[in-house]
Amino acid sequence: MKRFNNKMLMFALILISGYGVIASCTHKNDPLPAGVSNTVKITHGSHVHLPGTTIGDTTQWKFDKVHSAVNWSSPFLEVGADLTGKFNQFGVANLTDAMMQNYSATKQPVPDTSWAFYENAPEKTHFAGYVQLNTVNTGEPGRDGGCLITTFGTTAIVAGTQNLTVQNVAHIKTTKVEFDPTSNDYIATFSFTWQGGLSAPATQTYVGKLSYIPEALVPGGAYSDFGLKLEFQINKADFGINNTEVGDNISIVVNVNFNNK
Repeated sequence: MKRFNNKMLMFALILISGYGVIASCTHKNDPLPAGVSNTVKITHGSHVHLPGTTIGDTTQWKFDKVHSAVNWSSPFLEVGADLTGKFNQFGVANLTDAMMQNYSATKQPVPDTSWAFYENAPEKTHFAGYVQLNTVNTGEPGRDGGCLITTFGTTAIVAGTQNLTVQNVAHIKTTKVEFDPTSNDYIATFSFTWQGGLSAPATQTYVGKLSYIPEALVPGGAYSDFGLKLEFQINKADFGINNTEVGDNISIVVNVNFNNK
Protein backbone atom coordinates (compact mmCIF):
# COMPACT_ATOMS: atom_id res chain seq x y z
CA MET A 1 0.00 0.00 0.00
CA LYS A 2 2.83 2.38 0.85
CA ARG A 3 4.46 1.71 -2.52
CA PHE A 4 1.13 2.37 -4.26
CA ASN A 5 0.71 5.69 -2.42
CA ASN A 6 4.24 6.70 -3.39
CA LYS A 7 3.46 5.94 -7.05
CA MET A 8 0.24 7.97 -6.87
CA LEU A 9 2.13 10.88 -5.31
CA MET A 10 4.80 10.72 -7.97
CA PHE A 11 2.19 10.64 -10.73
CA ALA A 12 0.41 13.66 -9.26
CA LEU A 13 3.66 15.61 -9.05
CA ILE A 14 4.42 14.83 -12.71
CA LEU A 15 0.97 16.04 -13.77
CA ILE A 16 1.30 19.29 -11.79
CA SER A 17 4.80 20.04 -13.09
CA GLY A 18 3.69 19.26 -16.68
CA TYR A 19 0.80 21.65 -16.40
CA GLY A 20 3.16 24.34 -15.14
CA VAL A 21 5.45 23.85 -18.12
CA ILE A 22 2.53 24.04 -20.57
CA ALA A 23 1.13 27.16 -18.92
CA SER A 24 4.51 28.90 -18.91
CA CYS A 25 5.09 28.07 -22.61
CA THR A 26 1.71 29.29 -23.80
CA HIS A 27 1.84 32.56 -21.76
CA LYS A 28 -1.93 32.21 -21.47
CA ASN A 29 -2.19 34.83 -18.75
CA ASP A 30 0.36 37.30 -20.21
CA PRO A 31 -0.92 40.55 -21.76
CA LEU A 32 -0.94 40.58 -25.58
CA PRO A 33 1.86 42.57 -27.27
CA ALA A 34 0.95 45.93 -28.73
CA GLY A 35 -0.17 45.89 -32.35
CA VAL A 36 2.18 46.99 -35.11
CA SER A 37 1.86 50.75 -35.67
CA ASN A 38 0.87 51.96 -39.12
CA THR A 39 2.23 55.44 -38.34
CA VAL A 40 4.92 56.57 -40.77
CA LYS A 41 8.21 57.24 -39.02
CA ILE A 42 9.25 60.73 -40.00
CA THR A 43 12.79 61.94 -39.41
CA HIS A 44 14.51 65.06 -40.64
CA GLY A 45 18.20 65.76 -40.34
CA SER A 46 19.88 69.13 -40.03
CA HIS A 47 21.47 69.59 -43.46
CA VAL A 48 21.63 73.13 -44.80
CA HIS A 49 22.57 73.72 -48.45
CA LEU A 50 23.25 77.19 -49.80
CA PRO A 51 24.24 78.18 -53.35
CA GLY A 52 27.51 79.55 -54.63
CA THR A 53 29.73 79.61 -57.68
CA THR A 54 33.24 79.49 -56.20
CA ILE A 55 34.96 76.34 -57.42
CA GLY A 56 36.72 74.49 -54.58
CA ASP A 57 34.65 76.04 -51.78
CA THR A 58 32.88 73.03 -50.25
CA THR A 59 30.47 75.25 -48.31
CA GLN A 60 28.96 76.41 -51.59
CA TRP A 61 26.68 74.10 -53.57
CA LYS A 62 26.67 74.29 -57.36
CA PHE A 63 23.87 73.26 -59.69
CA ASP A 64 24.88 70.10 -61.59
CA LYS A 65 22.91 70.58 -64.78
CA VAL A 66 24.61 67.71 -66.58
CA HIS A 67 23.03 65.28 -64.12
CA SER A 68 19.65 66.99 -63.79
CA ALA A 69 16.44 66.79 -65.85
CA VAL A 70 13.00 68.32 -66.36
CA ASN A 71 10.55 65.70 -67.68
CA TRP A 72 6.89 65.88 -68.65
CA SER A 73 4.16 63.42 -69.61
CA SER A 74 0.53 63.60 -70.75
CA PRO A 75 -1.95 61.06 -72.15
CA PHE A 76 -2.03 60.99 -75.96
CA LEU A 77 -5.40 62.22 -77.31
CA GLU A 78 -6.42 62.52 -73.64
CA VAL A 79 -7.11 58.76 -73.43
CA GLY A 80 -4.05 56.90 -74.76
CA ALA A 81 -0.68 55.97 -73.32
CA ASP A 82 1.51 58.83 -72.19
CA LEU A 83 3.40 61.12 -74.50
CA THR A 84 6.67 61.94 -72.78
CA GLY A 85 9.46 64.42 -73.21
CA LYS A 86 12.01 66.64 -71.52
CA PHE A 87 13.64 70.02 -71.94
CA ASN A 88 17.30 70.30 -72.85
CA GLN A 89 17.85 73.78 -71.42
CA PHE A 90 16.73 74.87 -67.95
CA GLY A 91 18.10 76.52 -64.84
CA VAL A 92 17.62 77.38 -61.17
CA ALA A 93 17.26 81.14 -61.42
CA ASN A 94 14.61 83.72 -60.64
CA LEU A 95 14.12 85.48 -63.98
CA THR A 96 13.59 89.21 -63.67
CA ASP A 97 12.24 91.21 -66.60
CA ALA A 98 15.74 92.45 -67.40
CA MET A 99 17.04 88.88 -67.58
CA MET A 100 14.40 87.72 -70.06
CA GLN A 101 16.27 88.15 -73.32
CA ASN A 102 18.38 86.27 -75.86
CA TYR A 103 21.93 85.41 -74.81
CA SER A 104 24.80 84.63 -77.15
CA ALA A 105 26.00 81.69 -75.10
CA THR A 106 26.11 77.92 -75.16
CA LYS A 107 26.40 77.44 -71.39
CA GLN A 108 24.06 78.57 -68.61
CA PRO A 109 23.07 82.16 -69.48
CA VAL A 110 22.40 83.32 -65.89
CA PRO A 111 23.70 82.10 -62.47
CA ASP A 112 21.80 79.12 -61.03
CA THR A 113 21.73 80.48 -57.51
CA SER A 114 18.05 81.22 -56.78
CA TRP A 115 17.54 78.56 -54.14
CA ALA A 116 18.29 77.48 -50.57
CA PHE A 117 17.44 74.24 -48.77
CA TYR A 118 17.04 73.69 -45.02
CA GLU A 119 16.23 70.07 -44.21
CA ASN A 120 14.68 70.78 -40.81
CA ALA A 121 13.40 74.31 -41.42
CA PRO A 122 11.31 74.23 -44.61
CA GLU A 123 10.03 77.76 -44.00
CA LYS A 124 13.55 78.90 -44.99
CA THR A 125 13.65 76.73 -48.12
CA HIS A 126 12.97 78.41 -51.43
CA PHE A 127 13.77 78.01 -55.10
CA ALA A 128 12.98 79.41 -58.53
CA GLY A 129 13.59 77.89 -61.93
CA TYR A 130 12.78 77.94 -65.62
CA VAL A 131 12.78 75.88 -68.82
CA GLN A 132 13.40 77.03 -72.39
CA LEU A 133 10.34 75.71 -74.20
CA ASN A 134 11.89 75.50 -77.66
CA THR A 135 14.40 72.96 -76.36
CA VAL A 136 11.68 70.33 -75.94
CA ASN A 137 12.97 66.85 -76.71
CA THR A 138 10.64 63.89 -77.21
CA GLY A 139 13.00 61.87 -79.38
CA GLU A 140 10.76 62.61 -82.38
CA PRO A 141 12.16 65.52 -84.45
CA GLY A 142 8.86 66.03 -86.25
CA ARG A 143 7.18 66.89 -82.98
CA ASP A 144 10.04 68.79 -81.36
CA GLY A 145 10.66 71.20 -84.21
CA GLY A 146 7.11 71.31 -85.50
CA CYS A 147 3.80 70.88 -83.72
CA LEU A 148 5.11 71.34 -80.17
CA ILE A 149 6.87 74.60 -81.02
CA THR A 150 3.58 75.88 -82.43
CA THR A 151 1.62 74.56 -79.47
CA PHE A 152 3.97 76.23 -77.00
CA GLY A 153 3.62 79.54 -78.84
CA THR A 154 7.35 79.99 -79.29
CA THR A 155 10.02 79.91 -82.01
CA ALA A 156 12.63 77.39 -83.05
CA ILE A 157 16.14 77.31 -81.61
CA VAL A 158 18.72 79.68 -83.05
CA ALA A 159 22.19 78.14 -82.99
CA GLY A 160 24.47 79.61 -80.33
CA THR A 161 21.59 81.38 -78.58
CA GLN A 162 20.00 80.80 -75.20
CA ASN A 163 16.44 82.11 -75.53
CA LEU A 164 15.10 83.41 -72.23
CA THR A 165 12.49 85.71 -73.78
CA VAL A 166 9.04 85.84 -72.24
CA GLN A 167 7.52 83.79 -75.06
CA ASN A 168 10.04 80.99 -74.62
CA VAL A 169 10.19 80.33 -70.88
CA ALA A 170 7.95 78.75 -68.30
CA HIS A 171 9.15 79.52 -64.79
CA ILE A 172 8.27 78.80 -61.18
CA LYS A 173 8.92 80.43 -57.83
CA THR A 174 8.02 79.03 -54.42
CA THR A 175 5.75 80.91 -52.05
CA LYS A 176 5.76 78.31 -49.26
CA VAL A 177 7.53 75.06 -48.38
CA GLU A 178 6.36 72.96 -45.43
CA PHE A 179 6.70 69.47 -43.97
CA ASP A 180 4.54 66.72 -45.43
CA PRO A 181 2.78 65.27 -42.35
CA THR A 182 2.55 61.81 -43.96
CA SER A 183 6.14 61.28 -45.12
CA ASN A 184 9.73 62.54 -45.02
CA ASP A 185 8.96 64.74 -48.02
CA TYR A 186 7.83 68.35 -48.24
CA ILE A 187 4.87 70.20 -49.73
CA ALA A 188 5.85 73.09 -52.00
CA THR A 189 3.43 75.82 -53.05
CA PHE A 190 4.63 77.90 -55.97
CA SER A 191 3.62 80.23 -58.77
CA PHE A 192 3.88 78.93 -62.33
CA THR A 193 4.16 81.53 -65.08
CA TRP A 194 3.84 80.76 -68.78
CA GLN A 195 2.45 82.57 -71.82
CA GLY A 196 1.67 79.47 -73.87
CA GLY A 197 -1.18 80.18 -76.27
CA LEU A 198 -2.16 83.44 -74.55
CA SER A 199 -1.31 86.99 -75.59
CA ALA A 200 0.51 87.63 -72.31
CA PRO A 201 1.95 85.41 -69.55
CA ALA A 202 -0.45 83.95 -67.00
CA THR A 203 0.47 82.95 -63.46
CA GLN A 204 -1.23 80.09 -61.62
CA THR A 205 -0.61 78.67 -58.15
CA TYR A 206 0.17 74.98 -57.89
CA VAL A 207 1.17 72.57 -55.15
CA GLY A 208 3.73 69.79 -55.57
CA LYS A 209 5.67 67.17 -53.65
CA LEU A 210 9.31 68.00 -52.91
CA SER A 211 11.68 65.16 -52.01
CA TYR A 212 15.19 65.52 -50.60
CA ILE A 213 17.92 63.05 -51.50
CA PRO A 214 20.37 63.60 -48.63
CA GLU A 215 23.93 64.80 -48.96
CA ALA A 216 26.47 62.01 -49.38
CA LEU A 217 30.02 61.53 -50.58
CA VAL A 218 30.21 60.35 -54.17
CA PRO A 219 32.09 57.09 -54.84
CA GLY A 220 35.75 57.85 -54.29
CA GLY A 221 34.95 60.57 -51.75
CA ALA A 222 36.23 63.52 -53.79
CA TYR A 223 33.14 65.67 -53.13
CA SER A 224 29.53 65.46 -51.96
CA ASP A 225 26.24 65.55 -53.81
CA PHE A 226 22.57 65.98 -52.91
CA GLY A 227 19.36 66.04 -54.91
CA LEU A 228 15.88 67.53 -54.97
CA LYS A 229 12.87 66.13 -56.79
CA LEU A 230 9.72 68.16 -57.46
CA GLU A 231 6.55 66.49 -58.81
CA PHE A 232 3.41 68.38 -59.82
CA GLN A 233 0.73 68.82 -62.48
CA ILE A 234 -0.43 71.81 -64.50
CA ASN A 235 -3.63 72.30 -66.48
CA LYS A 236 -3.03 73.20 -70.14
CA ALA A 237 -6.26 75.24 -70.28
CA ASP A 238 -4.81 77.69 -67.74
CA PHE A 239 -2.35 78.78 -70.43
CA GLY A 240 -4.50 78.76 -73.54
CA ILE A 241 -3.27 75.43 -74.91
CA ASN A 242 -5.98 73.93 -77.13
CA ASN A 243 -4.03 71.06 -78.66
CA THR A 244 -6.20 67.96 -78.19
CA GLU A 245 -3.30 65.56 -78.68
CA VAL A 246 -2.36 66.00 -75.03
CA GLY A 247 -4.50 65.56 -71.94
CA ASP A 248 -5.83 68.39 -69.79
CA ASN A 249 -3.29 67.69 -67.05
CA ILE A 250 0.42 67.62 -67.77
CA SER A 251 2.60 65.87 -65.20
CA ILE A 252 6.02 67.38 -64.58
CA VAL A 253 8.96 65.87 -62.68
CA VAL A 254 12.00 68.01 -61.94
CA ASN A 255 15.16 66.17 -60.84
CA VAL A 256 18.03 68.46 -59.86
CA ASN A 257 21.40 67.57 -58.38
CA PHE A 258 23.94 69.80 -56.66
CA ASN A 259 27.59 69.24 -55.70
CA ASN A 260 30.16 71.09 -53.59
CA LYS A 261 33.15 70.69 -55.89
